[in-house]
Amino acid sequence: MQTQSEALYVGADVAKDEVVVACAEGSFPVRPIVNQRIALVAFLKGLPAGSCIGMESTGIYHELLANLAHKRGFTVFVLNPKDTRHYAKGVGLRGKTDRVDAEMIARMIEREHAQLHPWIPPTPEQREIARLLKRRATLSSLRQALAMTLKGLEGFATDLKTLQMRFDRVIARIDARIETLIESSPERKEHVTRLRTINGVGPVVSAALVNALEHIPLASADAFVAFTGLDPRPDDSGQHRGKRRLSKRGSSELRRLLYIAAMSARKTTTWKPLFEHCRAKGLSTTASLVILARRIARTAWSMYTYKTEFDPVRLTKGLT
Repeated sequence: MQTQSEALYVGADVAKDEVVVACAEGSFPVRPIVNQRIALVAFLKGLPAGSCIGMESTGIYHELLANLAHKRGFTVFVLNPKDTRHYAKGVGLRGKTDRVDAEMIARMIEREHAQLHPWIPPTPEQREIARLLKRRATLSSLRQALAMTLKGLEGFATDLKTLQMRFDRVIARIDARIETLIESSPERKEHVTRLRTINGVGPVVSAALVNALEHIPLASADAFVAFTGLDPRPDDSGQHRGKRRLSKRGSSELRRLLYIAAMSARKTTTWKPLFEHCRAKGLSTTASLVILARRIARTAWSMYTYKTEFDPVRLTKGLT
């Protein structure tokens, strides 16, 4: 590849073994690259300074390219696959291949990069905490599914108890590792300790909140709510006022944990008045819990950002 003097917009369709790359300007032909460090570094060396590289979030397969590109000073965009899918439909693409996807991503970042958020690489500790929380959620879900599967079957109580104990041991090891990572940073430990004073927020939720707030600096509580995907999405047109639905953007696990925290918080004397106020307005239990989850997220952002203590009185101000 010949080095270009001007920055390029590059799209990458990432799979486990291969990365297909395309350039919006057509400065190099669409081609596959082995998803290994040596091959990716060789490709990146041929790109001009200031180039932008976009790719979909693929679990872990995109991480090598994203990290290498960021280290070389390129602007990296890790895109939500749902967004790229809607974009492809919006521009009229009728097919889906690795080549088409790479070209579409290149086109998307060329035209929309001003509206996209550049990717910020997590620290090794942040990445490990996020993975541990995700694995913990999977194990908890499997444990619950196992209990439901064997429920009501005679003669399996002992087997169920044994299997649940094994799940509990693994989950306990994950919790211990998360605690070790929290304890390794005095500042992180201080933030987690402070957030745990919020009624309904336990060790897992506080760790997830601090990990998110630590990784991506956000300018306001509204921005953090949007980051969690708990922000209501309008559906209005002319005289029509549609039903608000959650955007459900960002980490589904953080959103789930905040909802669980709200379920716990609703039973406390601190949060119960707010929950009952929402129910009295005719909101459903789910909608009321979402409002609590949003308020917990806002409270956490404020306490983290300004290093303040939890003030229960502020929660009930304005309730009638």
